[in-house]
Amino acid sequence: MTKFAEIAVALPIDKLFQYRIPEALCGSLRIGSRVFVPFGPRTIVGYAVGLSDAPEVKEVRDLKGIIDKEPILTDEMLALTKWISENYFCTWGEAIEAVIPAGIKKGKEAIGSKIKVPEIKPEDLSRSEPHVLTKEQADALKEIVEYIDKGRHRTFLLHGITASGKTEVYLQAIDIVLARGRQAIMLVPEIALTPQTIERFVSRFGHRVAVIHSHLTPAKRFLEWKKIKEGRADIVVGARSAVFSPMSRLGLIIIDEEHETSYKQDDVPRYHAREVAEERARINQCPLILGSATPSLESFYKAKNGRYTLIKLTKRIEERLLPKVKIVDMRMELETRKKIAIFSKVLLDAIDKAVRAGKQSIIFLNRRGFSTFINCKKCGLVLKCRRCDAVMVYHFDEKKLICHYCNYRQDPPDICPKCRSGYIRYFGLGTEKVESELAHAFPRIRIARMDSDTTVKKGSHDRILTKFKAGETDMLVGTQMIAKGLDFPQVTLVGVVSADSTLNLPDFRASERTFNLLTQVGGRAGRGEDGGEVIVQTYTPGHYAILSAAKHDYEKFYDEEITSRKELFFPPFVDLVKVVVRARNEEYARKTAEDLAEALRAEDREAMVAGPAPAPMARVRGYYRYNVLLKGTDRAAMCALVKKVLTVFHRPHGILIAVDVDPISM
Repeated sequence: MTKFAEIAVALPIDKLFQYRIPEALCGSLRIGSRVFVPFGPRTIVGYAVGLSDAPEVKEVRDLKGIIDKEPILTDEMLALTKWISENYFCTWGEAIEAVIPAGIKKGKEAIGSKIKVPEIKPEDLSRSEPHVLTKEQADALKEIVEYIDKGRHRTFLLHGITASGKTEVYLQAIDIVLARGRQAIMLVPEIALTPQTIERFVSRFGHRVAVIHSHLTPAKRFLEWKKIKEGRADIVVGARSAVFSPMSRLGLIIIDEEHETSYKQDDVPRYHAREVAEERARINQCPLILGSATPSLESFYKAKNGRYTLIKLTKRIEERLLPKVKIVDMRMELETRKKIAIFSKVLLDAIDKAVRAGKQSIIFLNRRGFSTFINCKKCGLVLKCRRCDAVMVYHFDEKKLICHYCNYRQDPPDICPKCRSGYIRYFGLGTEKVESELAHAFPRIRIARMDSDTTVKKGSHDRILTKFKAGETDMLVGTQMIAKGLDFPQVTLVGVVSADSTLNLPDFRASERTFNLLTQVGGRAGRGEDGGEVIVQTYTPGHYAILSAAKHDYEKFYDEEITSRKELFFPPFVDLVKVVVRARNEEYARKTAEDLAEALRAEDREAMVAGPAPAPMARVRGYYRYNVLLKGTDRAAMCALVKKVLTVFHRPHGILIAVDVDPISM
C-alpha cells in the first residue's frame, strides 16, 4: 500500500515535499488532486503529483485532507505544467496554480454566484452558415484538415492580409474537428474579445461555445471552466489563459493575431501562450494554427526554415482592394505652417471628404491623455513622477497630471517648481487632445474616444463599439485598442496622427511594433464596398517599417529587420532571459546586479551574459531597476543556470529579483 505523496506547492521553492498519507485516506488520494498540507505553522493547498512507498527524510508530516474526490489535473496538464516550470523559471506548483480557476485556488470545491453576468445567448442571434470559400481559403483548409484527420501535430502559420478571411478558415476547421468528435481552443488577444468576436462563434456553434477572459467574475469563470471540464462545451474562445482549458479530446488549437504582446503573461509564471499552445498541441498530437496579417518575426523565421508550415492568403474577400496609403512628411508641414500642427492639411481634407460622404473614420494615436508633458520654457524642467522616471501626463477631463506607470496624481503647477518662473507650457499630445481638436475643427460630427481611460467601467468597451457599428458615432479616436480585430464596413478613412511614437522606444522590437500597428490599423479601412484610404503622419517617412507598412509588404519589412536582428544577436536567433534587480536604493540595485552578472559568468564561462544596465524606465514605483540579460539557444538550460546561481546567491535585504524568460520588452 502506497504511504507517501509527493506534493507541489505554489511557492517559489523549487522542490517537491513529501507527506505521509494517513490510513483513513490511503485509498482516496489520486495523482492530480488538491490536498491540504501542513507547511510550517500554516495549512496550505498542495497538488499531488506523485506517490511513493518509502520516506525520503526522517520526519514526514501527515496530509491533513483531500479536497478533490476526482483529480482536478489530468496527466496531460501535469506534463504541460512541468514543461512550463522548466522553460519559464517558476516552480511546478506555481505553474499548476496558473491553470486552476482563481475562484477555487484556496481549496474551495465550487463557487456560487448571485451576480448575473450579461452573456450572448445563441437564441438571440441569427444562425450564421459557413461561407463559400475562395480558392486560397479552400487550399489552406485542405492542408490543415490533412493533419486533423491523421491525428498528428503540425504548426501552421496562416499569413493572411487584413480582411482575407482567416476567421472563416478557423470556423470551418473547427467544424471539421467537431465532426470528428474532438474539441477546439480559439485564443484571441484580450483586447479583441469584443462581442463581435464572440458573436461569430456563438452564432455558428451555439451552446457548444464557452468563453473565458479576465472581465468575468471568479464565479462566472469557474462555471465556464466546469462546463468545459464536464464536456458540455466543445469550443473555448478566450484570452491567454484559455490555453489551459480542461479539455479531454483536444483536436485543434488556433491563435489569432499571434504576434500580439498580450499573449505574454506579466507575472509568475511568465509564460507565452504561443509557446505553451505549441507544447500542448504536441502532447495532444493535434494541429496548431497561428494566424496574423503581421506574424511575429520568430514565427515567420520558423516558417521560412521549415519548422512551421507557411500558408498564405494574399487576396481580400470579394477581391476588395487594400486601402491606399499616403505618407505625410510632417517636417514639410513644419516648414510651411507657422506653428506645429497636429493634423496635416491632407488628413483634414480627407476627414472632411468622409464626413460629406456620410462615411466613418478612425483616428489612431498610441498615446492616451491630453498633453504628453509639461515643460518650463525658461529652465527646461520636464515634470516627472516622484516615484518613477516617467514623464507626468496631463489629463484634461480630470485637470490632473497622472503617471501612467504607478497612477500617482498631482495638480498641474502654475509656476515652475524649479526656477519659479511662469513659463510653464503643455507639449505633445494624447488621444484626449486629438479628440478635443477634432471636435473644434468639425463641430457637427459625433466623436467617441477609446483608450484605457474611457474603458475603465465594465462594458464601456462594448458600448463604444456597438454605437460606432450602429452608425451613432461618425468618428472613433483611440489607441491600439482600435487597431485590430474590428470590422466596420462604413469606415473609409483611417488616420494615423503620429507613426513615430512606438518607433523611438529603446527596445529591439520597436520597428516590429510600429510595422504591426500601422498595418493592423490600416486594415480597418476599406472593408465595405467603398474602398478605403489610410493617411500616415510621420517625421521619419524614410524608415523601412513605415515604408513597408504603407506598401502592405510584410516580406520587405521582414528582410530588413531580420538582418539587423542577426547582426545584434537577438530573437529569433537566440532566446533571452531577463533578470531584473530592484531596490529602493540605486547603489544597492546596481551593486547587486553587478554581483549577480559576475556569479552567472563564473558558473558558466560559455554563457552569454550582458549587463547589468539600467532598465529603459530606470525607476518605477520608487524602485530602481537594473537588467542582466542572458542570450542562448537552449531556453531550459539558461533557466537551469539562473536557478542554480540564485539558489546560493547572497541577496541583501530589500533587494527584489524577477526573472522573465523571452521578455517582450526590455
